[in-house]
Amino acid sequence: MDLDLDAAAIAFRDEARDWLRSNVPDRRLASFDTAEGFAEHREWEARLADARWSVVSWPAEFGGRDASLLEWVLFEEEYYAAGAPLRVNQNGIFMLAPTLFSHGTEEQQRRILPKMARSEEVWAQAWSEPEAGSDIAALRSTATRVEGGWLLNGQKTWSSRATFADHAFGLFRSDPASTRHKGLTYFMADLRSEGVTVRPIPQLDGEPGFAEIFFDDVFVSDVDVIGPVGAGWKVAMTTANNERGLSLRSPGRFLAAADRLVGEWSRRGRPVEVADRVADAWIGARAYQLYTFGTVTRLAEGGQLGPESSVNKLFWSHLDVALHETALDLLGPEAEVDGWSDGWLFSLAGPIYGGTDQIQRTTVAERLLGLPRGDR
Repeated sequence: MDLDLDAAAIAFRDEARDWLRSNVPDRRLASFDTAEGFAEHREWEARLADARWSVVSWPAEFGGRDASLLEWVLFEEEYYAAGAPLRVNQNGIFMLAPTLFSHGTEEQQRRILPKMARSEEVWAQAWSEPEAGSDIAALRSTATRVEGGWLLNGQKTWSSRATFADHAFGLFRSDPASTRHKGLTYFMADLRSEGVTVRPIPQLDGEPGFAEIFFDDVFVSDVDVIGPVGAGWKVAMTTANNERGLSLRSPGRFLAAADRLVGEWSRRGRPVEVADRVADAWIGARAYQLYTFGTVTRLAEGGQLGPESSVNKLFWSHLDVALHETALDLLGPEAEVDGWSDGWLFSLAGPIYGGTDQIQRTTVAERLLGLPRGDR
């Protein structure tokens, strides 16, 4: 792994830094868990797209810059360091898009990716179900073959961005005789279709960051199936590996948060009671950065994201929690004031979303111990 940047990478980084310095909004946008904030974030995404900074690693024909993975990592570092708005379409850009590049048809890519890059169409996840949770293979939602497509039935829950999103992607059981990982198919669905009901789930702050999605004989055309019918689990692992292993949680997110934590600690007189934890957070963010550079090198040499992404997910999930809890203790009573988290970008939910810790540890154990992985 060569950590020395060449002239082209430095030029790319500096161009991104200059553009962000001149264009990042001078006020924090409203939360994208509100209708007002969702609209504001769409406008920001369109502004990024106009300058071709929305999806830098994508091919130019879809709105990208054909940037290398290393350049994408550098852009992400600059993006978070500049305090730029969170990406309202991160489910689409960082999870669905890699899946389409790996398993989608040319028609799907041409139809979906340009609008996704501009957030003209925002995507929600449709994974978890009330009786399944992180065990996606236990899902009960069904897909029944009809002329020209499928009828979807069932319920999805904890669907990120679904309250205001345009489309959703997820798995449905297309073979009623199948169990677990077999007989699943990966679908994309229009959330404005007849038979779709979206029920917002308010968080503690009252904002509907999640939603339940009910499908009642919702027609989905064959052109909105990703990959082979019945092979949805394999396709979904591309989505999951990107969520856990690289694209959804780039090092830039944690580097910026750790630097802000160190800065706040210094401004408050460097209290010794949290000094070790602040240092650990800063070290953890740099360790994740180095690990990601190694992943980028492996992928550039023809490797792929696999079960080791679960190790990565475990690491950044608990780094997220450590950052958040340290910030809470550092801020003390101020942490209870509305708006305290502006600019911190921490989360306590990391060990749950993207597959719980238990799921990740099972995957790691299967890989390390050579245990059979069932019918996956």
